[in-house]
Parts: sequence; C-alpha cells; structure tokens
Amino acid sequence: MKEAALKPVVVITGPTAVGKTDFSLKLAREIDGEIISADSMQVYKGLDIGTDKVSEEIRKEIPHYLIDVVKPSEKFSVADFVRLSDEAIKEIWRRGKYPIVVGGTAFYIKALLYGIPETPPSSERIREELSHFPTEKLYEKLLSVDPEYAKKVGKRDRKRIIRALEVHRLTGRPLSSFRIWSEKPRYPFLGYFLYRHRPELYKRIEDRVDSQIERGLLEETRSLLKLGKFATAFQALGYKEMADYLEGRKSLEEAVRTLKRRTKEFAKRQFTWFRKESGFRWINLSELSEEEVLELIKRDLESYKKV
Repeated sequence: MKEAALKPVVVITGPTAVGKTDFSLKLAREIDGEIISADSMQVYKGLDIGTDKVSEEIRKEIPHYLIDVVKPSEKFSVADFVRLSDEAIKEIWRRGKYPIVVGGTAFYIKALLYGIPETPPSSERIREELSHFPTEKLYEKLLSVDPEYAKKVGKRDRKRIIRALEVHRLTGRPLSSFRIWSEKPRYPFLGYFLYRHRPELYKRIEDRVDSQIERGLLEETRSLLKLGKFATAFQALGYKEMADYLEGRKSLEEAVRTLKRRTKEFAKRQFTWFRKESGFRWINLSELSEEEVLELIKRDLESYKKV
C-alpha cells in the first residue's frame, strides 16, 4: 500500500466538449489507471445522453467511479463527492493503479484536492423562500451583497446563486469572504487543463448538442419531467432547454439554439475558474495530438517517481 499510495492522482479537466472523456480512456489504458468522474450530473441515474456518460461496455473494461450513484430526485452534495472520491482513490491505490479524476465541475475538483470550505450548512427554509424568485431577481440581489462571487458564477447558475444568498442570510458575510481552502493539497496530484482554440471548441459544442438530440435527449427529458421540474438533476444543461420545447414555450430550433449558447457560456466559466488555479498544466489540443499529450503525461509521471 505504501508504494501504491505514492502514485499521484492524475486530474484531467477542461471546458465541456473539449474531449476529456475520450482522452481519459486512452490515458487509463496507457498508464493502467481507473477513472473517477468529476461531473456533478453524471452521479444521477438516467441522465445518460445529456451528460454524455461512457457506455456500460467501456465501464466494464475500465472501472469508473461516481457515475450512477443516486436517483435524479435525490440530493448529492460536494461533501458526498469528496467522501466517495476518497473511498475510490483508496481502492484504486490498493490495487496499485493510478486514480484519474476526469470532469469539468471545478468546485468538486477543488474540494477534492484542497478540502471543503467551512461555510455553514444549508437551510431548507431559506432555500424554499429563495426558490420562488426568478433567477434574474436572485442574481440582482447577489450583485448587491456579493458582487465578486456574482461575477464569478454568472447570471444563469441558479444553484450557486441561491447558495451564495443563503450563506449571506445565515452569516451576514458574502460567500467570497470564506477563503478556507487548504494551502497544501490533500493528495499528491498532477493536473492538466485541456483546451482548444475557441472556434474549434464552439464547433465541437454545437456538434455535441446535435448528436445528443439525435441520440434521444428529448425522450430522456420526458422521463425526467415525470419526476418533477424541481428534481436536483434538472439543473444539468440540456434538460431545462428541452423542457421548454416539450412544454410548448419554445420551438425545438429555439431550444437547441439556447442550449448551444448556454453550453458555450458554461465553457467560458470553466476557463475563468481554472485560470485562477495553480498546479494545472494547460494543454492546447488544437496544437498537440493526443499521442503527444499522452507521452507528456507519462514523462511527468516518470519524473514524479524520481522526486
């Protein structure tokens, strides 16, 4: 176990649609690794097309953790993610393999590597009160009490807007004032932020949305709607937009256009978050082939062993 535990956790992140999943599978085969999903929506059962989960066949070949953990109607927190990821890392280490954390949920990755900030626990009463207001009004309020955090999360991230207002109501302090990340990582890790030139990335986003529609995103959304619009999993990109079409508020063309735009906005936020993070090597997949990146990571791992 001591020797296995010296293996660093490899973190593969980047904006949505950059190609993290396909690359991580190649990496896992190359370095004998197993994959922990750092996607806050892949934990939900039944959200397969909208979150682009890997197939059952691939999961049999390469073990994946933190996929299909809870029902769409259930809650899943960052604390749950860290706890289950800790268990997965220990199990992967026990087998002498490399843990590979893959996904674009920046807050989950940060919490796994540096611990969960000591903000107050949630209040169902306050969240219930805030849930009756439209996102635009909530964002206006957040701008007035915590402009720094408001600019960071953007005006469409309803979940985090509500959490920030909840923390302010509970403590009288802006969420941005809680800077309690550990200085030292909880795990030895090698981090890689994969990206592409903006036009190429946006084309991949549009192609992925078109593919999701063709593969049955509408049918998947119908199933999710039966659980109620306020299922936690409904926060995933794709389902809200398709519900607007299914419930007659938008044409399919308008819903698809909205989904593509929101996905691009989400990718921008992912860039913004990781620009502030140290410990991640940025790799441009528009200029380097996956084979070159694989060799780069393998060299990093060799160098790590010698330190």
